Amino acid sequence: MLPLPELALIDLDGTLIDSVPDLTWCVNAMLRELGLPERSESAVRRWVGNGVERLVERALVDDIEGMPEAALRARAMPVFMELYAAHGAERSRVYPGVEDGLTYLADRGVRLGCVTNKAERFTLPLLEALGLRARFELVVSGDSLPERKPSPRPLLYAAEHFRVAPSACTMIGDSRSDVAAARAAGFTIVCVSYGYNHGKDIRDERPDVVIDSLADFAQVFAAG
Repeated sequence: MLPLPELALIDLDGTLIDSVPDLTWCVNAMLRELGLPERSESAVRRWVGNGVERLVERALVDDIEGMPEAALRARAMPVFMELYAAHGAERSRVYPGVEDGLTYLADRGVRLGCVTNKAERFTLPLLEALGLRARFELVVSGDSLPERKPSPRPLLYAAEHFRVAPSACTMIGDSRSDVAAARAAGFTIVCVSYGYNHGKDIRDERPDVVIDSLADFAQVFAAG
């Protein structure tokens, strides 16, 4: 088991919330407007995790490693941003076990923050719409700082904000970016098995613990 942290930072997409249904709808509405073929939800699940800009780029060329021509990207990006701002919290859902997991940590005095690569203009409305915003004392979005995950900077910023040593902090996420950021910041790292990691098993990234639900925290953290 891991020691109960003083601070837990939790990723948003793929950890707290399944946002792919909304992202897929917005991607396909954008593609229709541009006269391009629609993409499957399974493809979008492989593409998410590096911010919506990278998602749009991948969707335009139907390739996780690809990049569209600059002119097409310039046409597409404002279309997607407008769609996602208007429809980004209609189909997304909180994963089972999230409420129980957050309550477990809060009841034991663990401070809670959310650290995501999603831009603030999309992050805060989504958290509000799904009833999670009040759970977190701090939200660090993808554009809150000059760097985002896998950089450790958002995690270290949060630790400094709470005045907690990195060694007393845990990152909870679903992707290799979360693992890399946590390792570089000196955090422990817990990953969920169900999230978005570009179709790869998160166990390959060697997090400290992998769980199937945030409701499993009682089996992860030693009682504080």
